[in-house]
Amino acid sequence: MRIQCPGRYHDQCFLSTKSFTNAFHKLTNTCYIIRMDSLFTQNICDDLEDIPQTDQPVWILGKKYHALTELEAIRKDILSKLWFSYRRGFIPIGGYNSTFTTDKGWGCMLRCGQMVLGQALVFLHLGRDWRWTPETKNTTYLEILKRFEDKRAAPFSIHQIALMGASEGKEVGQWFGPNTIAQVLKKLVVYDEWSSITIHVALDNALIVNDILRQCRVEGGTTVEVDGKEPLKAPSQWKPLLLLIPLRLGLNEINPVYLNGLKTSFKIPQSLGVIGGKPNLALYFIGCVGDEVIYLDPHTTQRSASVDNEREIDLTYHCKSASRISITDIDPSVALCFFCATEKDFKSMCKTMQDELLEPEKQPLFELSSERLVNWSPAEDVVSEAIGATNFLDFEHIERQYDTSDEDFELLG
Repeated sequence: MRIQCPGRYHDQCFLSTKSFTNAFHKLTNTCYIIRMDSLFTQNICDDLEDIPQTDQPVWILGKKYHALTELEAIRKDILSKLWFSYRRGFIPIGGYNSTFTTDKGWGCMLRCGQMVLGQALVFLHLGRDWRWTPETKNTTYLEILKRFEDKRAAPFSIHQIALMGASEGKEVGQWFGPNTIAQVLKKLVVYDEWSSITIHVALDNALIVNDILRQCRVEGGTTVEVDGKEPLKAPSQWKPLLLLIPLRLGLNEINPVYLNGLKTSFKIPQSLGVIGGKPNLALYFIGCVGDEVIYLDPHTTQRSASVDNEREIDLTYHCKSASRISITDIDPSVALCFFCATEKDFKSMCKTMQDELLEPEKQPLFELSSERLVNWSPAEDVVSEAIGATNFLDFEHIERQYDTSDEDFELLG
């Protein structure tokens, strides 16, 4: 079992790798932290229990594994996921008069949003089966990573996400919920042509198929065809889709009627996991095994640095092992995430959702419909809405509202 030591909120520390100190700490129930090259505070773990030795299937973003025979493959898959965590020492968010040079204590949901978007870009530009190694020098991978660096010029940096939060009534330094980060990412992707992706946020517990088809079908449009810093373009009728479905599955805890559906969502081939967490602590759930969910935790503070200047900083964007918690311990506010690179992927996902996620459940997580009912509000024009907002490079000039609520979606159950 992991022994988590009492201490600072959000910090986790584990047992040493050295046999003597390992035995000592097991006896005393204490643990310590090692600082590595001043880059980051690394939590050291011995006898990893990230994946249990079980005959139950392990699901990681829609891919099925068997822990007894594929443990190494599971860990390589997890290691290849982009891991965005707290950073310190970056240029102040909002200008040099700002004191926000770290997102520690408030940026965990923003980092989870970065992880989902980053994974979508990896799937699109590198493929589902791409695997990272410390020697990786793939230019497309580095191009993706640079988009999340902690500087204002990076389109999906903590700076841009925090500043764009003003459009959702969130001050810099204010905690986001799943719905807020979904709305902010939807607006930011419009400004990055290289990423070649669109985001649809399904509200009112309903996924409207034709709304998405209208959004993603681009007559005479183009999409990324091959790797490269300047992506080549090819004719396409479909813009790759990152689908986010914010839900509230209970009042203070998840209603048990939704637990099976939540687990099933990780099994859908187009799954990008779930943004959620525990109360006041955001986590990125990437899979499940039995009645536990597997997650990446952003609550480790690392020094901010550019990949261009310090290639070893790349190591800090990958987590050696994931963690697990019981699915019943998840906060009821979540956002299901899916990625469809092609229209065929989208239609296949809809069929799988209907057959395996929705119809078998007495109380489905959401509704799937071809068209919205006549009394529903019209579909949002995502592109015009985002372009109509203040340009993201000048976003810090917007007057922000203070709003502590993220519960602007319907309560299920």
